[in-house]
Amino acid sequence: MVEPALVEAILFLETEPVELEKLVRLSRLNKEVVEEALNRLREKYSSSESGIDLAQTPSGYFLVPKPELAESLREHYGKKPDDKLSKAALETLSIIAYAQPITKAEVESIRGVNCTAVIKQLVEKEVIEEVGRKETVGKPLQFGTTKKFLQVFRLNSIADLPRLEGAERDRFELKEP
Repeated sequence: MVEPALVEAILFLETEPVELEKLVRLSRLNKEVVEEALNRLREKYSSSESGIDLAQTPSGYFLVPKPELAESLREHYGKKPDDKLSKAALETLSIIAYAQPITKAEVESIRGVNCTAVIKQLVEKEVIEEVGRKETVGKPLQFGTTKKFLQVFRLNSIADLPRLEGAERDRFELKEP
């Protein structure tokens, strides 16, 4: 059966996630056949003998190394130092992901420190973006996560974030001034 191999080759050659419609167009197969090919590839990659996973985000499908291989691959293929996020950036990003849409002042209220530089860095890395203005005095900007955020963290939607319980959940609530 050539269909899974053709879809796999397309995913291998593409540098960005590929939407289902584009896979249909590039493969010249119908949608149902492409969906079945994707299911067969998922089965193939679920084997412990495979070092590849088929990932899906709102941006589309793409091939990635299995997470358990990250340590072995990091030395040669690891992210560039400028791609890494600091602890402060990850904390700020978590707050934005769980509380979006949220203003800079609200993030700072939760973190207890100034976040101007960190928010600027997250916007530059395209993992957060301005999503509107809050209907309050001064109409401050509100921030939310991007499709790139979902792709980087291998999430299909923001609903796929782990659920927070108790003290973790309380940490993301705004503190009264």
